[in-house]
Amino acid sequence: MNIKITLPDGSIREFSNGVTGAEIARSISEGLARNALAIEVNEEIWDLSRPITSDSKVRILTWNDAGGKKAFWHSSAHLMAEALEALYPGVKFGIGPPIENGFYYDVDLGGRPFGEDDLIAVEKKMAELARKESRFIRSEVSKKDALEYFEKKDDPYKIELIQELADGSITFYQQGNFTDLCKGPHIPHTGFIKAIKLLNVAGAYWRGNEKNKMLTRIYGITFPKQKDLDDYLLLLEEAKKRDHRKIGKELELFTFSERVGMGLPLWLPKGTILRERLEQFMRRAQVKAGYDPVVTPHIGSKMLYVTSGHYQKYGKDSFMPIRTPDENEEFLLKPMNCPHHCEIYSSKPRSYRDLPVRLAEFGTVYRYEQSGELHGLTRVRGFTQDDAHIFCRPDQVKEEFIKVIDLVLFVFKSLGFDQYTAQISLRDPNDKSKYIGEDELWERAEREIQEAADERGLKTVAVKGEAAFYGPKLDFMVKDALGRSWQLGTIQVDYQLPQRFGLEYVGADNQRHRPVMIHRAPFGSLERFVAVLIEHCAGNFPLWLAPEQVAVLPISERFNAYGNSVMDKLKSLDIRGFIDDRDEKIGRKIRDAEVRKIPYMLIVGEREAMEGKVAVRKHGAGDQGSVLLDEFIRKFQEEAAVPGEG
Repeated sequence: MNIKITLPDGSIREFSNGVTGAEIARSISEGLARNALAIEVNEEIWDLSRPITSDSKVRILTWNDAGGKKAFWHSSAHLMAEALEALYPGVKFGIGPPIENGFYYDVDLGGRPFGEDDLIAVEKKMAELARKESRFIRSEVSKKDALEYFEKKDDPYKIELIQELADGSITFYQQGNFTDLCKGPHIPHTGFIKAIKLLNVAGAYWRGNEKNKMLTRIYGITFPKQKDLDDYLLLLEEAKKRDHRKIGKELELFTFSERVGMGLPLWLPKGTILRERLEQFMRRAQVKAGYDPVVTPHIGSKMLYVTSGHYQKYGKDSFMPIRTPDENEEFLLKPMNCPHHCEIYSSKPRSYRDLPVRLAEFGTVYRYEQSGELHGLTRVRGFTQDDAHIFCRPDQVKEEFIKVIDLVLFVFKSLGFDQYTAQISLRDPNDKSKYIGEDELWERAEREIQEAADERGLKTVAVKGEAAFYGPKLDFMVKDALGRSWQLGTIQVDYQLPQRFGLEYVGADNQRHRPVMIHRAPFGSLERFVAVLIEHCAGNFPLWLAPEQVAVLPISERFNAYGNSVMDKLKSLDIRGFIDDRDEKIGRKIRDAEVRKIPYMLIVGEREAMEGKVAVRKHGAGDQGSVLLDEFIRKFQEEAAVPGEG
């Protein structure tokens, strides 16, 4: 009996029942067959050797596909595990997944130290094993046999994982002398892995629980060509130069203090200016878009989050409840703003004529991130969201959603993020227990998001299992100057919270109706957005945003008085800067201003003082000539105009 296979171009071909991805690839072209790494079958990634036994929609995956890279790096994690087992007998294995760039494996080396020499040795062994072109062989294993296998190996981590699996759902993969508990998928054989680099070692608690044993996490990356690895390592070097933690320290933007607490950033004066400029920019855009500003407390009653459902879903990720002398009172540090905004909406009766109600707040929230997961400003325990919630009628949802898309795209354009993909984050259809609400409302929300994205011509990808627990969302995946993807900006449609909070409005029919809620945050976390922005522009902020826009540099102390008069005039026009009146040579002053990434340097000496001029030097571009101070100010103000003003 034949089965029908639908290819990406919509064409349908018939194959024998049990056809494999490798055979389908070969039927298309020998070139595709040579480069094929895996196959997507009905949106699920499989090994190329796995038989297909029913009509299916398929896509052959190569290195150019995200799914192909995922299979490649998953297989590379297994290759590294094989090398580790060969070099360090008795090593025990936790989990070894692919990640955005590369892979890692959490391993228990029995207390053995693991350093740079070990990384080199494992790399060498991996290359040796890869050349054997060992096939990745999938086998279905009973729970009893799986437990027996890892009991013989005395591996408590795999045993714990197997105990949680249902009998009949367990698969092993073997390549060479290594066998692992694994769902797959994998590439055909190890020979595809041509270039290998183990990057670093970190500690990681088993299953992310601080009460469990600390394992050794080994990170690596592999490529099908050496040139790809060479290019990636160059990119890593550039990324190190752009690290927001390094630039943030050099430009005196933010700091952390153990006395204050891990993951709680302290904004320094220059960083505060940067942050406030971003807030002012967003506030102006929101006023134009019809939002009303609100302010809510940093804490809320535990019952508020029980009502919203957040406590049930995320209580373990919150800080411990705050208790008062009243034994019936419990508060939480605010983990999110939406429940507070629901209460503001319900503070008075609403008519259909009042909708939409758009409430906006730069609200600081607190979530307990484990210490090992904290990372600069990108992963913190206290952060501020440019949060807003739109309460609207069902017939207004699509129009409001489109307006939010326009706002998000305006933000990206204003800050130089011109490469992005819109990800429609959907429910996991195989595990609806993670979500609240009826199927009908979920399906309606998902349809409305897709229609809004289509109307704005967005390039979208749908990802199952990434929705919020109360509704689907549109996440914007932005590429920075180094080609790295970041999730910035999110819009969510929510039919659930209005129901849980009993929100209502009186319709034209004089009956009570339930509003729909749209959550949106173009920046997302302001801390994380600043971190990404720093790395995107390497600290060379747009002129309107730069904490220090101008440095006045007198050639000698004789011209400090004129320099101060220039600075006074600039300050009177809200141009941010300083005068470097140190007793230093002008070359040193210029170098220091360049290091501080000051956009404009105004050098003043005898001629400038006599003629009311300034010698202009632009950061990274050198001398721009001598001009009248008023002429510089005119051009500066044109260049420094805030996007969307006027």
